Amino acid sequence: MNNVYLFKEPRVILVVDDDKMMRQLLRRAMEKERYKVVEASNGEECLAVYKSIHPHIILLDAMMPVMDGFTCCTHLQKLPGGDRTPVLMITGLEDKESVDLAFQVGATDYVTKPIHWPVLLQRVRRLLQHFSLLEQLEAANKELHRLATHDSLTAVANRRRFDEYFELEWRRMKRELLPLSLILCDIDFFKAYNDTYGHLAGDFCLQQVASVILRSARRPGDLVARYGGEEFAVILSNTPAEGALKVAEKIRDNLRALEIDHAGSQIDQYVTLSLGVSTTFPKSETASAMLIASADKALYQAKGKGRDRAVLNLCDA
Repeated sequence: MNNVYLFKEPRVILVVDDDKMMRQLLRRAMEKERYKVVEASNGEECLAVYKSIHPHIILLDAMMPVMDGFTCCTHLQKLPGGDRTPVLMITGLEDKESVDLAFQVGATDYVTKPIHWPVLLQRVRRLLQHFSLLEQLEAANKELHRLATHDSLTAVANRRRFDEYFELEWRRMKRELLPLSLILCDIDFFKAYNDTYGHLAGDFCLQQVASVILRSARRPGDLVARYGGEEFAVILSNTPAEGALKVAEKIRDNLRALEIDHAGSQIDQYVTLSLGVSTTFPKSETASAMLIASADKALYQAKGKGRDRAVLNLCDA
């Protein structure tokens, strides 16, 4: 079967050889199979090209000036994704020590010179198929992880992901002596909203609220999660109390700006949020629950003061 039908897009092959004639022969053979070919003449060029294009496979000559294939392969293993990119070593060395060294430095397979072209093409095809299967497996695993850690209705993180991330950031902030803030958000009178408009409208309301919170807490390290029912949580790493309170007020203001009708509310004609904010400098590995309890207490106080507000409660954990 022609390789153009095996993959959704052309596979990129990096050919590395100091012999220009050999590079041309390899290029012709690979392009005949519909592969896209990029060339390098030594190990240093190979590393530079790899960083810029991330090929699907590398055909690497063992003996080259400047940097030989063995040294180059060793460096490749340390680059992002380099340990997963197949390397087919092409060598005139057939002794056991050279073959062992090729595998030791990270080569996936090898062929000897003079090249037996049908063997080379078959091994390239096999390695590319294996690489493609690994790509598919990684994509499937990422999707499974996303499904396992995200709330299907609101598309924000779920409670499981919140718990994992909260403990990770707690330990990180403890090591780096930085503040960790937490916001707990509760939709005011949400049961009345469901009773008034129905559960489908309630689901849409949850999605709108989640979207508002995501837009309001946009730093790469911020995590927005559905904490349970109509309650959401926001983890703000390296954020002092005043910064966390500003984010909470931004969330509240942005939601009010949407003017989502709420005829069942006892305080307003629109959907509103009560928010509890708490901040601490983590000190003990076992005190993380204290920050959650402190934010929950602040949320309770916000409700007690009339809802539709953010209350800050500092935590000494």
